[in-house]
Amino acid sequence: MDTATAEFGRTLMGTIEIAPEVIEVIAGLATVEVDGVAGMSGGISSGIGELLGRKNLSKGVKVEVGQREAAVDVSIIVQYGRRIPEISAEIQRNVKRSIETMTGLSVVEVNVHIHDVHFKTAEKPEEEEAAARVR
Repeated sequence: MDTATAEFGRTLMGTIEIAPEVIEVIAGLATVEVDGVAGMSGGISSGIGELLGRKNLSKGVKVEVGQREAAVDVSIIVQYGRRIPEISAEIQRNVKRSIETMTGLSVVEVNVHIHDVHFKTAEKPEEEEAAARVR
């Protein structure tokens, strides 16, 4: 099925159809809003798309959409030092709330997959770095 036509989307004027890609974008944006998420993990194909200059707002998101319900999988990169269970629970709440509010679909599950940990690197000014090497 290419689009979700929910029974509640039938009106006197016609039907309302929501493409799964729309739900992926909503879930992706709701995920990166959570503090502690360093980024989304989308595999090699999304990396190639980004190299070509296309920003994929649904990177790292997979959805299954039925007539009234949706199930979501998100793949993320967390910031080092953050509590993964807390971040994951907040992602689940935020994704569920966003999709249900915007689409009216019932979200039956939000699965969070941690693919990597992002380490902050200490940035040194170039002058200090050069001075430290040569004395």
